[in-house]
Amino acid sequence: MKPIRYTIVPKHPAAHLFEVTLTIDDPAPDGQRFMLPVWIPGSYMVREFARNIVTLRAFNDAGRKVRVTKTDKHAWQAAPVKGALTLRYDVYAWDLSVRAAHLDDTVGFFNGTSVFLAALGHEEAQCVVEIQRPDGHAYRHWRVATALAEARGTKRYGFGEYVASSYDELVDHPVTLGEFTLASFKAHGVPHDIVIAGRVIALDIERLAADLKRVCEAQIALFEPRTKRAPVERYVFMTQAVSDGYGGLEHRASTALICNRTDLPVKGRSETTEGYRTYLGLCSHEYFHTWNVKRIKPAAFAPYDLTSENYTSLLWLFEGFTSYYDDLMLVRSGLISQDEYFGLVGKTIGGVLRGAGRLKQSVAESSFDAWVKYYRQDENAANAIVSYYTKGSLVALAFDLSIRAQTGGRKSLDDVMRLLWQRYGRDFYRGKPVGVGEDEVDALIAEATGVQLGALFDDAVRGTRDLPLAALLEPFGVALDGEPDKGARPSLGARLRGGADATLAVVHEGGAAQKAGLSAGDVLIALDGLRVTGANLDALLARYQPGAKVEVHAFRRDELRVVRVSLDAPEVARYRLTVADKRTAARALRDRWLAS
Repeated sequence: MKPIRYTIVPKHPAAHLFEVTLTIDDPAPDGQRFMLPVWIPGSYMVREFARNIVTLRAFNDAGRKVRVTKTDKHAWQAAPVKGALTLRYDVYAWDLSVRAAHLDDTVGFFNGTSVFLAALGHEEAQCVVEIQRPDGHAYRHWRVATALAEARGTKRYGFGEYVASSYDELVDHPVTLGEFTLASFKAHGVPHDIVIAGRVIALDIERLAADLKRVCEAQIALFEPRTKRAPVERYVFMTQAVSDGYGGLEHRASTALICNRTDLPVKGRSETTEGYRTYLGLCSHEYFHTWNVKRIKPAAFAPYDLTSENYTSLLWLFEGFTSYYDDLMLVRSGLISQDEYFGLVGKTIGGVLRGAGRLKQSVAESSFDAWVKYYRQDENAANAIVSYYTKGSLVALAFDLSIRAQTGGRKSLDDVMRLLWQRYGRDFYRGKPVGVGEDEVDALIAEATGVQLGALFDDAVRGTRDLPLAALLEPFGVALDGEPDKGARPSLGARLRGGADATLAVVHEGGAAQKAGLSAGDVLIALDGLRVTGANLDALLARYQPGAKVEVHAFRRDELRVVRVSLDAPEVARYRLTVADKRTAARALRDRWLAS
């Protein structure tokens, strides 16, 4: 099978247009079909990337036009031709996220799922991509950042040709174009690059490299404790620094990240801010995916079908367990303290327990419904769904604590991850890919640890009861308590959208606001005759006692409503984990958990 050749050039940065050319030397004799993915792995929502293709034309090897027919929302078929067939099309790229493509006169970024059409029937052919520099003196300092392999004659970070062994590999390597800050480090001998695009001031890139090295080496050692062998020959962290943004998307040898530029470390300042800790946790999360979901996959993803939804009930394992390990790796690598880690766990517990959806939807159901519920949340989401990320991380915590306690610290969730890696992940790209079956996980846990989780597994994964975390933490000498903030105010049982107006974003099921007939979208304008804004609502509520009845004026659309609200007791503002038992046995279990 002959290689598929692509060329992509930032044709018109001010108009946000990439021009892509695709040439296939041996098209199907009855008319070659092409497809653009409708979703990108790691982000479980149909996004219809084909809507951004502005123009599309086809030519034979003599340069004559060839008729192309669109067969559905994301597929085309060219008329039969003799010899090579070339497609040339423009892609509108104005999505500043990690999921799609973005281009302006300061930076370019694309995922292959947004820009590269697949030649159906040729998905296993080698792909050669020429990435061209945009025309103009202003772009003379632009470079290319990607984990794709350079073709002969192309220098690393340079414009030129890059190669992938298949279409699946091609679209699993995002590309950043532009001027960027670059640093490199080695983690157990493997080169890792850090690329920061966007305007940043006094960036301490050396500190960032040193910190990420510790995280990466801790994760490599977790999966390969003897060989310390990473699953990649080179890895790239590519970050777009913006005024307000957060997110990441994993790939097999890189990750695309977006963060607030103020979250990055500053030269001359040694403190670890909350923003920097969050950014490190994001990097840790996406790096852990190098093993867990990019190589250890659910059977439904082996291989991906990029033409429609791929359903699995296991995202609680692939995203939830990753969410557990991301911060755990920070404390194990010494980047945060035990108390800071306990604070992060307490925050997660509070976030899960505040939503009534946890009592209605299991993490298995949440995983399966990600396509239509988790990624399409509305104002009632907190009352109807649970996050397989956050609840999934607590499931992982519960399993880890239970295994450690039952085996005296000899076995842990780490052993489960290593078994998954050895059986499903290590050779995933070397032979026929095999994924984890929907009903295999409890048996795999027992095989790896000798522990039958039984009812805990069923309740945690398929049930909706709250996890017994306080009891599970007790053998480790850790107490779990919920407490309101000092001077906590009564609660409306609702949350504001943010901004100058006091607009209700979420109305909690069974809360004071819902009982009084208020709904998400209502704009509060007065409380007992005093004007309400987004800034002063908390101060007004603080003057009342729980159970007090207040008169609330609110607009729903253009209609004024007047209701009597009986205020709820203060919400539990946070859940706190503290060391309550410093005796040797508890300390030994705790130390193995947080330092192993």
